Amino acid sequence: MTPNAEAVKALDVIIIGAGLSGIGAAYHLQDKCPDKNYAIFEAREQMGGTWDLFKYPGIRSDSDMYTLGFSFNPWEDPQAIADGPSILKYIKSTAAKFGIDKHIRYDHKVIKAYWQEDSATWEITVLHNDQSQTTYTTRFLFICSGYYDYDQGYDPLKEKASVFNGPVIHPQHWPEGLDYTDKKIVVIGSGATAVTLVPELAKKASHVYMLQRSPTYILNLPREDKIANRLKKIFPKSWAHSMARWKNILFSLGLYQASRKWPGKIKNFIASQVKEQLGEGVNMKHFAPRYNPWDQRLCLVPDNDLFKALKKGEASMVTDTIAEFLPQGIKLNSGEVLDADIIITATGLKIKLMGGMELQKNGNPVDTSQLHVYRGVMFSDIPNMAIAVGYTNASWTLKCDLNGQYVARLLGYMDSHGYTTCTPRFDHQKYDSEPLLDFDAGYIKRALDVLPKQGSEHPWKIYQNYLKDMWTLKYSKLSDNSLEFK
Repeated sequence: MTPNAEAVKALDVIIIGAGLSGIGAAYHLQDKCPDKNYAIFEAREQMGGTWDLFKYPGIRSDSDMYTLGFSFNPWEDPQAIADGPSILKYIKSTAAKFGIDKHIRYDHKVIKAYWQEDSATWEITVLHNDQSQTTYTTRFLFICSGYYDYDQGYDPLKEKASVFNGPVIHPQHWPEGLDYTDKKIVVIGSGATAVTLVPELAKKASHVYMLQRSPTYILNLPREDKIANRLKKIFPKSWAHSMARWKNILFSLGLYQASRKWPGKIKNFIASQVKEQLGEGVNMKHFAPRYNPWDQRLCLVPDNDLFKALKKGEASMVTDTIAEFLPQGIKLNSGEVLDADIIITATGLKIKLMGGMELQKNGNPVDTSQLHVYRGVMFSDIPNMAIAVGYTNASWTLKCDLNGQYVARLLGYMDSHGYTTCTPRFDHQKYDSEPLLDFDAGYIKRALDVLPKQGSEHPWKIYQNYLKDMWTLKYSKLSDNSLEFK
């Protein structure tokens, strides 16, 4: 229901986004700061974020649910690699269990956030589906809307593909009820979405081609975590969840560190796993990326589903570039033609910081590319605002969970000391500026002109390391020389 557009509503904290990170942030806020009056603003009509938006076949997590799930509400399903509907159900049940769902205000798209120095408040403008607007004020703004565009995916082939006679589909906008039974399908892409789609489509399609310009590292992960399931039979639920969570945190961290230290050995290990599944005769050009492991995100496949589809001949890998689209399919630069009934452009996402809202401070527009990120949580020179952005090398929620705990600690600290504002200050003479992420993914490269920066040392350095972040955000002291309290 749209609130009165004339009114200005006051809240202690506004959380933007009712997905995994927004629900987690709300839990920590109401757990550590029960007196705070807060609301979650969600632009859409449903909670769940990514897991409600994406509807393509086979959508699933590409991280285990013991680390992608909430630290405070154990994942109980025996399948550690979960499908999208199960994750959405888990998010909704968590919100209901802790009363968080009562704080969500749907059809609340934040289009403007203005900081007013004289009142030490944010003025928030919300747009509703009927085009009316409502203004709110809040002491603290916590942005948990992720970092990509919910309206449009990255689709550079859309215009060129218009000559094709069949449907051309971006997975972000999967048409409901699409019948692909006995169809020839070309999936363009080599990332997590393509790797998920191909084996699922192959169950019904006559054949599926995975057309990639360059390969990705692909590694198998069992759908069920046998060790975690065994722990559940031996220990109390909370103990078993904590042990499984830490086992998987340390494994993923170890794999990442090993990849950075011994890239050649990890390359060989991943290649050996591919050969074990597909046989020594496999053409390894389809599985030999031009970069080192974890320069881009690894793709994990549950129970070898992609390899099984390839081995059965239900799907094929094609490593080539597109010369042109034809009415009946795609012509490659090698001269080969891939006939198709359906083309799927799994070409990636578009970055959109803070949901695309207009950000101002004391009447002046804020250029996000000139900001520096403090502890991976706050922005330089922007008072009383935090973000929840996850890891690129581990489960998204691990970092968001720490950010939520840090914000709750910070608000309690401010109250106990009588502070109304907290502003990180970046010292340009003390720290060097560096790109925000040492990550070679296309969606990051395309957004360099809007992404903020990091500093050369703590607390401005982004480590992508859960153990370091846990100490920094959960246990270390809140006051330092980079934080200005008033």
